Amino acid sequence: MKAPGENYLFYDSKMAVTPYDLQELYRFTRWGRSRSIEQIEKMLQGTSMCFSARHSGKLVAFCRILTDFVFRASLWDIMVHPDHQGKGLGSLLLEYALDHPKMREIPLIITYTSELAPFLARLGFRHEEGAMMLLRKPIEYS
Repeated sequence: MKAPGENYLFYDSKMAVTPYDLQELYRFTRWGRSRSIEQIEKMLQGTSMCFSARHSGKLVAFCRILTDFVFRASLWDIMVHPDHQGKGLGSLLLEYALDHPKMREIPLIITYTSELAPFLARLGFRHEEGAMMLLRKPIEYS
């Protein structure tokens, strides 16, 4: 898939990203800067689907989904390189992911974020009370 007006190529495979590519992109987040190559490798192995975008061969956007492919899915690690923000790339990437044939019939897709709430609301996400979580370690904000 290509983004209109830009030279972005979109991918729906883990094989399209490397732990080194991702570590470079994580460094622009406040929550993922300290993720090691080994942790990223393990994360990719346990992730159901990865969606990414490249520009001139460089990874510039990424998100991943954990799912049973029937009832539930959770969306994680939504990232767009700062040089590519404000161009609609994040919206295109999430539309690509959420409308993917393996994702479009899943009735509940959740995500956890405070900083992206207004952006995600434009894509149909809404805040719902009643979620519970078990936090065994502090969430990484290094």
